[in-house]
Amino acid sequence: MFRSVRLTKNATSRTMVITLDSPQQLSMLVIDADQQVHDAVRDALSDMPVRISAAHGREQGFELMRTQQPRIILLDPQVPSARDSDLLGRIVLQDPRSEVILISEDYSPAAAVDAILKGAADYLTKPLSTHHLRARVGQAIEAARRNLHTLELDSELLSSFSFHGLVGRSPAMLELFSRMSRIAPHFRSLLVTGPSGSGKELVARAMHGLSPVRQGPLIVCNCAGIPEALAESEMFGYVKGAFTGANETRAGLFEHAHGGTIFLDEIGDMPMGIQAKLLRVLQTHEIQPVGSVTPRRLDIRVIAATNRDLRTEVGARRFREDLFYRLSVVDLRLPSLLQRKEDLPLLQKHFLEKYAKQYGKEISGISRRGQNMLSTYGWPGNIRELENVIANACMMSEGRVLDAKNFRFDPVSPAGTSAMPFISLKEMQRKHIHDVLQAVEGNKAKAAEILGIGRSTLYDMLAEEDVTESG
Repeated sequence: MFRSVRLTKNATSRTMVITLDSPQQLSMLVIDADQQVHDAVRDALSDMPVRISAAHGREQGFELMRTQQPRIILLDPQVPSARDSDLLGRIVLQDPRSEVILISEDYSPAAAVDAILKGAADYLTKPLSTHHLRARVGQAIEAARRNLHTLELDSELLSSFSFHGLVGRSPAMLELFSRMSRIAPHFRSLLVTGPSGSGKELVARAMHGLSPVRQGPLIVCNCAGIPEALAESEMFGYVKGAFTGANETRAGLFEHAHGGTIFLDEIGDMPMGIQAKLLRVLQTHEIQPVGSVTPRRLDIRVIAATNRDLRTEVGARRFREDLFYRLSVVDLRLPSLLQRKEDLPLLQKHFLEKYAKQYGKEISGISRRGQNMLSTYGWPGNIRELENVIANACMMSEGRVLDAKNFRFDPVSPAGTSAMPFISLKEMQRKHIHDVLQAVEGNKAKAAEILGIGRSTLYDMLAEEDVTESG
């Protein structure tokens, strides 16, 4: 947003002068019933890169905040309202990125601390000091510049650590990328292993794209989705008259992959009878369609993937030992997301950019509270679950920053066990309180009534939460 910001001091006036090389401006909303305050703010900031909007009532102010999403909000907490509402709380819930600065004639240290604990960024006293106001806005502009620089660095980092659709900078992923680059020009068959949702199909697509047959087809076969009775004819094809209903000759998936690659997903679920035929294909590079006595030679690469431990499957006689050793000459192992937590920020940015663009949303990032929630979650569904959570948040969000309230997790993992042990009872309590506050539009009296607690108790809970976060 801001390409360059320079802060200098004028020795005579002792005020801060800010110049930007970019014509864009920082947006500000002033919510105050006194027109003189609006005029004073405009005069004080007339030579600064700030675009100012004005509201004289709470509901008008909240509506402007919701539609314009300003970076800075000057709010008089005593501004009149047609109903009793905590405007500060509603703003913080709606857009956690906004810096809300309270302005009031009734200043006290206790009131300032209380406001900051509830989400305010600062507390200024009326009548407003031009010097203090300009200095505070200057800090916001400098923070915007730093945030932009951080986003640019993150984008460069994401570009540097993207590898044919895969994203990662952890040692495990960098080693995987290196192995893939070395193996891709030469492999005829390989095995990709890793937990569900870790990105095995992305690895298969990357290996095909790096191979000498990248111009050929990539055929995907879900071994778990083909009934055993149809598996042979689906994979290897059949000739006319091979069985009842075979009215014409039909090529199978392997023949369609001629000159390219076939990806056998969930190979651990392949029936034993088909495993024997696959072993022959790997040994001879030939297939024999059902009902045919003439083999057909193929030029294909075979990539198999599974989330099972095939050594255990071999020991239980559910997978052929000779096929396992044939496939595992090259074994690319993907770690779980929990084993590559250092990749989480890059993956968040990758999916945020992808789905913000897909849904036409102007979402610039994830709040610190939201990042903390994502970093402490266990991710039993791995990359696929992370992608789904961020995609859903982007689709449902109305703001420019994703907050903890935007993220929804499946409480049950694929294995049927709870996925929530990484979230404490205090975190669950915090989430429930914020869900209730959001439902009643920040009205703490109503929220306390629904929660069955006193309003002062609710304030204490929110204050405790804010102290914990700031610490």
